[in-house]
Amino acid sequence: MSDAYLGEIRLFAGNYAPEDWHLCDGSLLPINTYQALYSLIGTTYGGDGVTTFGLPDLRGRMIVGMGTSTTGIMYNRGQKAGAETVTVTVANMPAHTHMVSAASTAATSSSPNDAVWATADLTTFTASVPNTTLAPASVSTAPGGSQPHQNCQPSVALTYIIALQGIFPQQQ
Repeated sequence: MSDAYLGEIRLFAGNYAPEDWHLCDGSLLPINTYQALYSLIGTTYGGDGVTTFGLPDLRGRMIVGMGTSTTGIMYNRGQKAGAETVTVTVANMPAHTHMVSAASTAATSSSPNDAVWATADLTTFTASVPNTTLAPASVSTAPGGSQPHQNCQPSVALTYIIALQGIFPQQQ
């Protein structure tokens, strides 16, 4: 591959790492073999800092630039964020209401299909028994069923690789 900077990360269409490159799979490497690379990334991605250091593990991950985002969120080098699945709870939902359509005329159908609530011949509400608990089977309060759902943008999987050899990047 063309001249690379030591520690440079590239996308590769193959399912292996070419010579002088390594998969970004979180592997631990010996410091004494890759001292120059260790001097760039240290133990940001793992390792004990005595004999080993870790490579970034980018499997199943999207990359975000480090620093403060335009919305004020700070992302530090090596920081992991996000989740592959999330469970939406009532606390995640914005305040909202559900409107019920009703009429002030007498009922003309016993079927709720394509109809609205109408007045009834029987008394529907009464004030004689305040604070009555409803039967739990008659009330549904589980929007979404409390089940996790996928939280992933459309994507395609490629191989992230990191240069083990190359030009040592000089700071400006």
